[in-house]
Amino acid sequence: MTPREIALSAVQAIFADFDQAKAQSLLAPNYIQHNVGVPTGAEPIISFIPALQESGIKCTVHRVISEGNLVVLHGTYENAQAFGGDTLVAFDVFRVEDGKVAEHWDNLQPLAIETASGHGMTDGATDIQDLHKTATNKALIEGFVREVLQGHAPERVTDYISTTSYTQHNPLVADGLDGLGDAMQAFAEAGQAMTYARTPLIVAEGNFVFTASEGKLGEVPTAFFDLFRIEDGKIVEHWDTLSTIPDDMPHTNGKF
Repeated sequence: MTPREIALSAVQAIFADFDQAKAQSLLAPNYIQHNVGVPTGAEPIISFIPALQESGIKCTVHRVISEGNLVVLHGTYENAQAFGGDTLVAFDVFRVEDGKVAEHWDNLQPLAIETASGHGMTDGATDIQDLHKTATNKALIEGFVREVLQGHAPERVTDYISTTSYTQHNPLVADGLDGLGDAMQAFAEAGQAMTYARTPLIVAEGNFVFTASEGKLGEVPTAFFDLFRIEDGKIVEHWDTLSTIPDDMPHTNGKF
């Protein structure tokens, strides 16, 4: 199986079929966990599957992006009280090695029903296109992260984001560059400015590029997981999840 197929099969086994044996066959015994509430290793997940089944949890995958041995799932978890909320929007990132899932990162945020743009947090384009532009689009987002998100040359934002069509799925931000600018100003005035310090993970496939970044929201350590869709060399659509990075976790692997 491909890394994409292995990751999807693992999610199916854990969150749909609730099949402990199948999950065990797909997770490396020394599975490295970065979820801030779950211990590391395969066994804690496998032993938790019966409780997940009893909870009625449901996982819906909206998008899948893969590059090399990394697979990104953009999904929704319903009846997700086990993970801290009724309905959570999530990015899950899996590293596959030797035919098994060897490492996992995620970022979860409660689903917002009302949004500034009128778009949902998970709707929008899903089809992967322009596979021949994967490297070019990845380089575009690497530049955007460095110059705009990390603040080295924020005045160059129009080199990266379309000035004519920019669809926003962050629930607090309206469409277009004006919507983004207004939101960033409002966040800063409220003492909630977003600062990106580093971006350990970038995964690209065709016209989609995913980033996982560490930074701060105001003074609070925060994880920013972002997904961008590129068209004709510019960002035209954006999804994200934000979550606080706690001081204490049930492992020593950290959020990233």
